[in-house]
Amino acid sequence: MELTAVQDSFERVAKRRKLSSSKSQDIIVQVAYEIEQALSRIRSSSDSTVADVDQGTVLAELKAKLHVVGSQACLEGSQQEVNATLSRHQKVLEKVLHPDISKACVDVDFDRHLMNQIIIRHFYSEDLSGIVDCLVKEAGEPEATSPRLQCQEIHHILEALKSRDLGPASKWISANRERLRESGSDLELKLHKMQFVDLLQGKGGADALKYARTYLAPLASRHMNVIQRLICSMLWAERLDRSPYADLADPSNWRSFGEEVVLAFRRLSGQSARDPLSMALAAGMEGLPTLLKLVDVMAANKQEWEAMKQLPVPLELGREFHFHSTFVCPVSRDQGSEENPPMLLPCGHVLCQQSIDKLSKAGTRDFKCPYCHHRASSSQCKHLCF
Repeated sequence: MELTAVQDSFERVAKRRKLSSSKSQDIIVQVAYEIEQALSRIRSSSDSTVADVDQGTVLAELKAKLHVVGSQACLEGSQQEVNATLSRHQKVLEKVLHPDISKACVDVDFDRHLMNQIIIRHFYSEDLSGIVDCLVKEAGEPEATSPRLQCQEIHHILEALKSRDLGPASKWISANRERLRESGSDLELKLHKMQFVDLLQGKGGADALKYARTYLAPLASRHMNVIQRLICSMLWAERLDRSPYADLADPSNWRSFGEEVVLAFRRLSGQSARDPLSMALAAGMEGLPTLLKLVDVMAANKQEWEAMKQLPVPLELGREFHFHSTFVCPVSRDQGSEENPPMLLPCGHVLCQQSIDKLSKAGTRDFKCPYCHHRASSSQCKHLCF
């Protein structure tokens, strides 16, 4: 609904601007026409066969016509209408998009060293070593040699893949073959698959078959179906992109392979699959509209946003921001922990231990489930592990 209001307001601005431009253009054309007519009359006065024309009269008539056709009031009126529409559009944007997001910020104590390390690792992952050097120097942080070398290695692999060079990726996969297999990764198979198809399209079936006998044959016991499909694709070597195996020649395979290499590289080096700083910013942007609305509601009720210890409403984020199972007690709104674990009631609902203790008066009496009113005792509740 809010985005529709922005779109409608923008369309009104565009329409008003178009009308103003069209009106101004018509005035310019009319002014040019009147000037040309006046010049034509003046030039005709130099022709001996035509009666003399009083140039002063011509100019006076021209001035009068221009005053009517292109009056300043007419032009200013059109522009004022555009400005008024723009002003209303700006108010709509301010109401809907909340350009001042600082009001949703609160003072939070955080580990400055940890924050610097997160930022440093982010810039390393973006291959911005120069910025890292400056940050390390100005923030007084110790130089992180290991992340620098790791990021240099993965960026070298990705740059090579852009030019369809599998050499660096092959070297890294070979060096980490056992760890990749232990983690259940099939990255080695995909590497040989990419190399096979590249040889098939570039050098022909003989070289591709030779490569398959050397590198794919040892993997036949675990990936026979994939290998059989690759061998069959040799029948279409000269027109692979127009064959039943056209997916093997899809250029996007190189990008997908690069993304899988990055994920495997980060996993084996102990890094998160996605950059923490990018994830935090993405989550913040998704939750920001809810926070801004909450700030406005609390301001209307004269409540202090800064004094809030926890949000009074749930902040719903997409599944891409769910990393592990958590439980929040629907009664106390506290997150489950080892000291306050989730407990399963006989009726199937779940509450935290502290909530059950309060409802049961520390286990001295039965209590009703807040949802279905089924009676239970604390001894009937079971510790629930996620």
